[in-house]
Amino acid sequence: MTTPWTQRYAQRTQRMSSSMIRELLKMTEQPDLISFAGGLPAPELFPVAEFEAAAQRVLKQHGSKALQYSTTEGYLPLREFIVEKMSQYGIQATPENVLITSGSQQALDLIGKLLINSGDLILTENPTYLGALQAWRAYQAEFTAVPIDDNGIQIELLEEALCGGPKFMYILPNFQNPGGVTLSYDRRQALVALADRYGVPIIEDDPYGELRFEGNHLPPLVVLDAEKLNGDDARPAAGNGHNGDEAGFFRGNVIYLSTFSKTLAPGLRLGWMVAPKSVIKRCVQAKQGMDLHTSSFVQMVAHETIKGDFLPRHVRRIREVYKTRRDVMIGTMLRQFPPGITWTWPEGGLFLWVTLPEWLDAAAILPKAIEQKVAFVPGTAFYPDGTGHNHFRLNFSNAQPEQIEEGIKRLGRVLAQELERTAELAYA
Repeated sequence: MTTPWTQRYAQRTQRMSSSMIRELLKMTEQPDLISFAGGLPAPELFPVAEFEAAAQRVLKQHGSKALQYSTTEGYLPLREFIVEKMSQYGIQATPENVLITSGSQQALDLIGKLLINSGDLILTENPTYLGALQAWRAYQAEFTAVPIDDNGIQIELLEEALCGGPKFMYILPNFQNPGGVTLSYDRRQALVALADRYGVPIIEDDPYGELRFEGNHLPPLVVLDAEKLNGDDARPAAGNGHNGDEAGFFRGNVIYLSTFSKTLAPGLRLGWMVAPKSVIKRCVQAKQGMDLHTSSFVQMVAHETIKGDFLPRHVRRIREVYKTRRDVMIGTMLRQFPPGITWTWPEGGLFLWVTLPEWLDAAAILPKAIEQKVAFVPGTAFYPDGTGHNHFRLNFSNAQPEQIEEGIKRLGRVLAQELERTAELAYA
């Protein structure tokens, strides 16, 4: 409907659209529908009792501070906790390298505001996280995309894309959303070397890295980049008093993003960015124009909850539950999906990625699946160019094992019917 405001919208709003997943979730709120659509953590694992106790302690001991305005950079004890936590994965930083954001989605928007001019080319994996596409389309970005396989972005195809002069690369190295794949160690090294050779920085988005339930941990891109820049022996040790930028760890090509949404609760809207201090300073300025700062109360309650040894114990429990659910999903797919359909086997995270025969269209199948009370996300939403019609994403973290088994049985029947129908048309 046309309103007096319609003619006053900024030109960039023409590139804005609703998230397919957010819209799909509205459709799938039927109580008897089994949804594998949203990237939702298991709600029964949310540490409700711990949050309740922590909130009471924060209000009792620091109530006036928790309810007051605060610094844009974020609650210092929480940033110090993040620095210590990241050091376990080889990321050496200081609190001055860390900015607390309202979820990692805000960090993506800040990056768009800071780095993207209209028409700038951004290099992504193909497929990639649709939230990043949504955020950066609002800044009128253009995209070039490099396909992934079971070992992540295909390095042999990357160099040609880099010759196009992208502003930066956006990479999800661990249990990628939507593919569920992990970038191999050799490809990580090659990616960092190519980024250095072509002078193209990397946005490393790592919301799922802690949720590895099999296989070996792989070093973050930001660590490999620092090692290339400084050499192993030159890397600064945590807490040695050096300035993160001056020591060289954050003079390289990588900005690192992560979040508490997958390890604590998404409703907290708590994420963080790790970058050179000069970048953090600019992002602080941009964030001040957005929301002044992330909720003081939420930051303080989160810190009160996770300090000590609670978070490692809690994450171990999440891994166990998600591994069980992944195994149930894949096991049922092996029994119930018809031949000719393949999928990824994630070693962690929340998702797996299904590939249909080329002639099938996942978006056309979705309404038929919803009729059978099961839902997924069609693949086209994750492709910058709108391709990927014969793919879809499944989430295994949010449903109970018995729901997963029943939902996959329903989906298997729908897919078998589609294959049979298309075969009949082919021979008609």
